[in-house]
Amino acid sequence: MPFIGPKPADTVLDTTLIGDGTVTTAKIADSAITSAKVADGTIVDADVGNVAASKLTGALPAIDGSALTGVAETKPTISNISPSTITNSQTQIVITGTNFQVTPNVEFISSTGTIIFADTITRNSATQLTVNATLTTDGTYFIRIENPNGLAVRSSTALLSVSDAPTWSTASGSLGDVYFTLSGSFTVSASSDSTITYSKTSGTFPSGLSLNTSTGVISGTENSGSSSATTFNFTIRATDAENQTADRAFSINTANPNYFGDGSDGSLST
Repeated sequence: MPFIGPKPADTVLDTTLIGDGTVTTAKIADSAITSAKVADGTIVDADVGNVAASKLTGALPAIDGSALTGVAETKPTISNISPSTITNSQTQIVITGTNFQVTPNVEFISSTGTIIFADTITRNSATQLTVNATLTTDGTYFIRIENPNGLAVRSSTALLSVSDAPTWSTASGSLGDVYFTLSGSFTVSASSDSTITYSKTSGTFPSGLSLNTSTGVISGTENSGSSSATTFNFTIRATDAENQTADRAFSINTANPNYFGDGSDGSLST
């Protein structure tokens, strides 16, 4: 109400100066209380009820899936796998990385989105897993590892290729005979789901013969000058575009000069 005369001096109010002896929320202006006005100088959970987000200052962590953005996480990582190319049969694969817990889940995800789980998983250490997997469909696969706490990693590229290894069409053993001083030609053949190249990994060809690495043809003119028949043993490796290999042992005989024939095909004749 209006007053007459000089304005009274300001007086700090406490509960003894309030009619009902109680300070209620309705009697306190908004933003009127600071931590300095709390008895112990600290506002704790018991001092406040529900607080609107608008009353809080500073950045708040945002929910991002099962993790909090801005909150430190320890996710697994993948650095390498070996081997990186396998066939459709069950194969052991070693995965190296970090932060592998006991025991994570391992998935193989095809480029079409198909998910295949590992047959078995062994945690060798926090940095290595050994898994067995059977992937019956050829293609490339991403790898996903999820720890028991739900934190996971998926490889940024398709680390694993599944492909058919080369298979030999030519039976092992002797490819035939080459007559002294005459030319000879022998072919070895293998097939795969990609281009095959051939190489000799051990042994010796008759002198003068060499291997065409693209066609698998062993040809040339025998020029050893030997006076006796000899069997030459060697191993040929077929390698496909995925660097999968298959080896097979073969031999070629040089014809005994005691036998005679027209020699036109370089073969042994009597």
